Amino acid sequence: MIFHLSTVKKILAASITLPLLLQQAHADDKSRSVSILFAGDIVLDGMPGKMIAEGKDPLAPFSDIFKTTDIRVANLECVVATSGHAADKNFTFRAAPKTLATLRRHFDAVSIANNHSGDFGREAFTEMLSHLNQYQVKYFGGGRQLHEAHAPLLIEKNGLKIALLGYNEFMPRSFEATASEAGVAWSEDEQVVADIRKARTESGADLVIPFMHWGWENDKHSTARQQQLAHLMIDAGADAVIGGHPHVIQETEQYKDKPIIYSLGNFVIDELDNEPQTRGWITRLELNKSGVKAWDTRLAKINQDGVPMPVPEAATPCWQQGDASIKLCSNAKIDFVSTKKP
Repeated sequence: MIFHLSTVKKILAASITLPLLLQQAHADDKSRSVSILFAGDIVLDGMPGKMIAEGKDPLAPFSDIFKTTDIRVANLECVVATSGHAADKNFTFRAAPKTLATLRRHFDAVSIANNHSGDFGREAFTEMLSHLNQYQVKYFGGGRQLHEAHAPLLIEKNGLKIALLGYNEFMPRSFEATASEAGVAWSEDEQVVADIRKARTESGADLVIPFMHWGWENDKHSTARQQQLAHLMIDAGADAVIGGHPHVIQETEQYKDKPIIYSLGNFVIDELDNEPQTRGWITRLELNKSGVKAWDTRLAKINQDGVPMPVPEAATPCWQQGDASIKLCSNAKIDFVSTKKP
């Protein structure tokens, strides 16, 4: 076979150009980023619920910070319904469905994997799922049966597919979803690992983030169980682990260059027993296909009405690629840490 010189030149040019194009495409994939914010426990009854009924917005003080991210997620620490009967427990939380309009103004999705989703029984819980759909608030960590409760919430943004998983492991276990009954996703190590792996292999997720409800109330440091499970999830393929339930802030950790925020504490709630419960964090993560590029936290001081207020004078944990360890960043500006010049 004989090639003309012009043909040979085209073949050589293509052999040089194609690897460059592939390299550029890979670089473009890595440069695409998405920012996501997580907030702790939100209870929309009590004073926050009354404020909403009066046309006020208990989330408004953080609205400028919310706007710095592409996706916003919180733990909905109450059932939203009109039906059901209160369970026999110290605290039961049930919010009016109309409160979801205010929640939707600020948040895209909620975890319902917690110990208060079942406060008024399965009928109220199932009603809440319908209200969440009506108000276009995405949810995860619970569902009408076991399969739905363990399914990841998939969010696609800027060419990235992010899988959110939610689990409760605070007893009692009685409100776990079953094959035929609505409820929350319970945290079993083998199942959690399988869910993380399936989010990648079956759902095609680029990134997987579990949002956990774990630990002991008022403990300011994570338990050995929290640490073991967080490490297990990252070993299974999670890109970050976010936690809540203790109602107080806990420590942060970088494990294999992936962040663990053990407890965000409270965010919107007026049932507060002590001063540490009046402090919570939001955390923001900057993501690309390689994982978490940067993350930071912002302190919220919750007033007597259950409303979170920013604390500009605070300094809270943050990290970005290149940092040898977690450091403290000023809360004076709302800028995300990843946007700051070195």
